[in-house]
Amino acid sequence: MKTLTIIDTFGFFFRSFYALPPLKNKEGFPTGLLLGFCNLLNNLYKNKSCDYIIFALEGQGKNRRKILDPRYKQNRQEVPKDLLLQLPIAIEWISKMGFVNLSVDGYEADDVIASASVLARQKGLDVRIISHDKDLYQLIDSHTYIYDPIKKIEIREEQCQEKFGVLPCEFIDYQSLVGDSSDNVCGVKGIGAKSAQKLIKHFKNIESLYERSDEIAQVLTPRLQQVIVDSKDEAFLSKALVTLVKDIPLHIDFSQCAMPEQNPLLQIVDALHKYEFNGILTKIQGPKYNSLSTSPSFKNAANPPKPHTESTSFAYEYEMIDSQSALFTLIDSIPRDALIAFDTESDGLDTKEANIVGFSFSFDKKKGYYVPLQHTYLGVQNQISMQDATLALQRLFAHTLIGHNLKFDIALVYHNFALKPKNAIIDTMVLAWLLDSGKPVGLDKQMLQWFNHKMIGFDEIVDKKQTFASVDVAIATRYAAEDAVATFCLYERLKQEFEKRNLEPILELAMELEFPFVNVLVQMEREGIRIDTHLFEEYDKSLTKILNSLTQRIYEYAGENFNINSPQQLSQILFNKLGLQSGRSVKGGLSTDERTLSNIADSHPIIPLVLEYREMNKLKNTYIEPLLKYANKNAEHKIYTSFLQTGTVTGRLSSKSPNLQNIPVRSEYGRKIREGFIAKEGYKLISVDYSQIELRLLAHFSQDSHLIESFKQQKDIHYETALKLFGESEAHNKRFIAKTINFGLIYGMGARKLSETLKISFKEAKAYIDSYFELFPTVKDYLNNQKEFLLENGYTQTLLGRRRYFDFSDVTEFMKANYIREGINCIFQGSAADLIKLCMYKIHQQYQDSELQMLLQVHDELIFQAPESKIEEFLPHIESLMNSIYTLLVPLKCSVSVGDNWADLK
Repeated sequence: MKTLTIIDTFGFFFRSFYALPPLKNKEGFPTGLLLGFCNLLNNLYKNKSCDYIIFALEGQGKNRRKILDPRYKQNRQEVPKDLLLQLPIAIEWISKMGFVNLSVDGYEADDVIASASVLARQKGLDVRIISHDKDLYQLIDSHTYIYDPIKKIEIREEQCQEKFGVLPCEFIDYQSLVGDSSDNVCGVKGIGAKSAQKLIKHFKNIESLYERSDEIAQVLTPRLQQVIVDSKDEAFLSKALVTLVKDIPLHIDFSQCAMPEQNPLLQIVDALHKYEFNGILTKIQGPKYNSLSTSPSFKNAANPPKPHTESTSFAYEYEMIDSQSALFTLIDSIPRDALIAFDTESDGLDTKEANIVGFSFSFDKKKGYYVPLQHTYLGVQNQISMQDATLALQRLFAHTLIGHNLKFDIALVYHNFALKPKNAIIDTMVLAWLLDSGKPVGLDKQMLQWFNHKMIGFDEIVDKKQTFASVDVAIATRYAAEDAVATFCLYERLKQEFEKRNLEPILELAMELEFPFVNVLVQMEREGIRIDTHLFEEYDKSLTKILNSLTQRIYEYAGENFNINSPQQLSQILFNKLGLQSGRSVKGGLSTDERTLSNIADSHPIIPLVLEYREMNKLKNTYIEPLLKYANKNAEHKIYTSFLQTGTVTGRLSSKSPNLQNIPVRSEYGRKIREGFIAKEGYKLISVDYSQIELRLLAHFSQDSHLIESFKQQKDIHYETALKLFGESEAHNKRFIAKTINFGLIYGMGARKLSETLKISFKEAKAYIDSYFELFPTVKDYLNNQKEFLLENGYTQTLLGRRRYFDFSDVTEFMKANYIREGINCIFQGSAADLIKLCMYKIHQQYQDSELQMLLQVHDELIFQAPESKIEEFLPHIESLMNSIYTLLVPLKCSVSVGDNWADLK
């Protein structure tokens, strides 16, 4: 039997727009929706079951449901500008490609779809509806199903019943009871999904429900029975609103709706070039348009990535290039459009100081070439001069480069040759992390996983206390060539894995953001940030005196000297000698962690002193002394941290050597540490910090009307929550409780954790959370849906489509709860990281050659340095860019501050 495919046109466009990264072409025109549309059409063309195709659109004129209820769809949000720009182009393309556009004045696209479905069934056709709209579930039967192209799933009778607990033939009555917040259909107040399922099971439909209303108490409570009886008008109004019209008189010649023999996208090739859809052009016109551009429409992977078991063979050849003629003859032979896998060897890990020893490259995935430059052992043979290396690297850097941890190689080449890549870059370490952020991403581990190949270890060829410069060139060649060929093969293998799992959108994200973002980090690391060493030296002396004083006072209370930093010795003093109440047992004795000691802080004067000692000791040994050590390494007293793009599972940047992500914020001494981070002479520091970004994301994802309205009106979101929870008289005093709940939900906080945080009873904490969810049912539904999605699919997804995977097989209930908490947190923390990365990349693109220097990124805050005379020139542009980087349902808002040191910026 042949199949008619009906596309819910605007529904698909809107879903694609919100699901995709904010893609743009070189002219800055938004293209994400258009690219998603092209990929949909290309996939439908290749689908052998797509015999006929129709596009359904909204009709003009007065919406018939608005006549029934003026409140219908009254709460719909304003359409984003970037979406509006793309819609007319997509509609024009439908006509250019010769497809049938169906719309009827006064009716919605869903009504057109319903009527067309009935007509198609009368003609003996099966029907596939491309949409994610649950309103269409009522049309599902044995010959009609819904296909969600974003999730790549078919929705039939079984899936409808699994998700909503009712059959498609019962779905209209189900919606009549629960309502639909997105369309402002009221339903019956107080009736949720579970209650509606029970009623449908017992009564089948609402007509029977109200005819036999005296039986409601057999299903639900007497109170709900009265609510239902009182809401009869609302129930039947809701049914009229949600019931789709199936008898619109349509005149469809299905022979005119046949999928064309040639790919319909060939009709709009000029437009595809204009919008730089090279990936689509490659698919429809062949490999001369080869590119990484692929479909951005997000698709489900039914299960999280599993450990790879079938290894792919890996073998390579290697050759040393030690003459000028051989080097340039080889480079001349490289095809102009070839990708080049590239790796460097050095005599150190600090790219601001290290000398390059040699570099390797491969352009055919089979053979690696090593170019020795500065090996220094006695009797070393011919090597390439640094002058010739400069010319060779200039030509190699004109190609698209593939590397594993390219940040190191790019920074090293810049330090030694002042050269930068001139083309795109591909980092396989970043790609491996995007595939599964919870797995090791080192080249050795990746090659073992995907190829079952053990790489030559660095310590196998480099003796302790020596550097790569001392390695014999012949041995170095085999080692370095292996890295280059392995990187190329790994890229091809990972790319296959992304395509196999229908994760092409992540490849798109990698090419558009994550790979070029490497260059942002290179520039930040090269700039560093200045430290006031005199101030830090004073702090160090002050902390030494404080620690000495605390130590003596602790000894006095203990009645003896002991090692305060030893948990075992401290435990002996506190719990055995002084007889204080102990907490939990740990390996080696009784716990003396901060939580345990804080709980008994009032029981003895020694406890507050121990806690203060620990804080002061940490400040001295973790921050003051290490930062001084780093700053004193150079005349400018700058600290150069190393930012890790793949260092967290959520997508947030981390940093090391030193770690600047965890500088204390709230304590007095934490503030003093930040006072030591200063601008250079004639410059000021600038902080741009997103305000309540994760709560804004909660509002966006949940589409909660109260949260959205509060943010749009720039209200104090925590006060507004307190107002709803506690009333006007207590709202001000209990704002901090509302704030704790607001943020706690994002981090998966339950009643027990809330009770510990607020130091209240479990019962009271649970009552707060229950009240919150009663007031914000949309938030509760969203979080529950995300939990269900995580348990079913094994991952959660950020705003830009990055995924965090979890394996729920054979896990304990405790681990399962942790996974759910981490998964929900990753949606918000990861999406905030997405937005910050977008901002950093855009700012880098616009200002990399200016006097505005990006120095640090700490969670939701960016820190810049600029000449004092140009502050007013840069500030409005940065603020505007960050506030408009992505279109959410609520406005993005950042706070901006200027100061001489980091502490001044708050």
